[in-house]
Amino acid sequence: MAPTPIAAQDAPVQLSYADLADLGDSSELVIRAQIQRQIVVEPERAPGLLPGFARLYIEARTLALMTGSAPIGESLRYLVDVPLDSKGKVPKLKKQEVLLFARTVSDRPGEVQLVGPEGQLAYSPELEARVRPVLAALASPEAPPTITGVRDALSVAGNLAGESETQIFLETRDRSPVSLTVLRRPGREPVWGVSWGEIIDQAARPPEPNTLAWYRLACALPQRLPSSANLSRVPAERAQAQRDYAFVLASLGPCVRSIRRD
Repeated sequence: MAPTPIAAQDAPVQLSYADLADLGDSSELVIRAQIQRQIVVEPERAPGLLPGFARLYIEARTLALMTGSAPIGESLRYLVDVPLDSKGKVPKLKKQEVLLFARTVSDRPGEVQLVGPEGQLAYSPELEARVRPVLAALASPEAPPTITGVRDALSVAGNLAGESETQIFLETRDRSPVSLTVLRRPGREPVWGVSWGEIIDQAARPPEPNTLAWYRLACALPQRLPSSANLSRVPAERAQAQRDYAFVLASLGPCVRSIRRD
């Protein structure tokens, strides 16, 4: 059994879209299950166990596979760290339904390893209704790629005062092209958009909030435009590239997370 310590928790009052996307994006399997049996692991056999927690060996019954191509059986086994109750006792989880965000364990059929401290969440129909569209977006052939950084940024002034165009080229995990364009015209509000492909679409628009495209940008872009990425030589154009990058971040808004990431 994989020894990674995992902290089980009931779903917070409101998990953010970023929380759900983090969990889904890290998971090979997302499983709805019902806990059938729990065995407390002796503390001396639970390295890394935090004070106030107990490590449990769980046997659970598979109720549904929400995403994943790996075969799973009717029963599952995994480790999870759970907080002790107010009396210092181990909570009784038998018969509780949970959502598991997990990976398979090589050469150990029927065993899974949770993806992080919140890899087990208390199941509810409301939580499932929010998770399903996130998983569908992640599994789509048209899913936007994972952003890993900013490659280049270049701002060019136009012929009129206050006119400019800034293009920001992003780095992605699979090396697919993604670019941001910010246009400023005299007497108009600045506009920006994202192009997910080779062609830079001047009519591109920002992604809708709480979508996978929004998550890829808002939760991955650095808070400042890297100086090394700014290709402009003219100080005024370098400053404009920085302002336009800040404008994009402000338009996206913060990547709010309710649960910690390991």
